[in-house]
Amino acid sequence: MESNQKIHCSVGSCKYNDITVQECKLKAINIMPNTNVNTGNEKETMCVSYKNNK
Repeated sequence: MESNQKIHCSVGSCKYNDITVQECKLKAINIMPNTNVNTGNEKETMCVSYKNNK
């Protein structure tokens, strides 16, 4: 990412989230379509870069 771009995150369980400033510390994130099981429609809302901090 460019030095002036930031991704804000409020997912406290993600290893890459700096909870003190709510910013994602990854250099890049991976987004993929999340298929709605009821309609089959895809919505681009799934961040697959999430990693549990436990």
